[in-house]
Amino acid sequence: MKLSNILYAFSYAAALTLFVSCNNDDDNVTMMEEEMEIAEMDFSGTYAQADHMGRPGINTVLNGDDASKDLHNITIPSEMAGNFQAGFEARLEGLHDAYAVALGFTAADVDYENNILGLDAATLTGYLAADVLEVAPNNVTTYFLPGEDADMDGNVLNDPAVIGLTGRTIQDDVIDVSLILLFGGMEGDRFSGQDTDGDGMADLPRLTSDGVSITANPTTTFPYLGNPE
Repeated sequence: MKLSNILYAFSYAAALTLFVSCNNDDDNVTMMEEEMEIAEMDFSGTYAQADHMGRPGINTVLNGDDASKDLHNITIPSEMAGNFQAGFEARLEGLHDAYAVALGFTAADVDYENNILGLDAATLTGYLAADVLEVAPNNVTTYFLPGEDADMDGNVLNDPAVIGLTGRTIQDDVIDVSLILLFGGMEGDRFSGQDTDGDGMADLPRLTSDGVSITANPTTTFPYLGNPE
């Protein structure tokens, strides 16, 4: 009889504890739901596409006027190449013409040269006009990755192992890479501020870099921000 009473009392206590615990959990869930309702944002209204940022700087450089830049920003990716490739190519060739004149040559003397990825002007501007980042499931994710100098010529830029435009990592210097693709030619250094006459002064413009190096030290976990420098 005493044993039965003890078991009964234990069962009652356990049930009471379970009830209280569940009741507390319900209170916690209710409080969390209320907090979520308070924090919920209001998404009502009409929204419109305002910008793309798959490849920073491309729209700025290759669209010649503000109206074209704004239009590019609100164009859906599937229509970008068709609508903007020709204009991008004309702008690219026009920039080469302008530099030719500035250097004392005729416009015909300085044309776009196939770049380190082997892309001609039409193909390159077709890629760049579509402001998206491609995904290469079976390749390295990179904005640009030099080769390994397989032909032992001292240049790692234009070897077959070069990979480009397969995505973008947080350590990619996308502005410099874009400038190299646009103005660097087959070796990647066509206009790099060279001193061609040996007088210690640059005779060619520096078009393959913005002169700003990546100094950040990102981490491998979200949000990938390193310590301030």
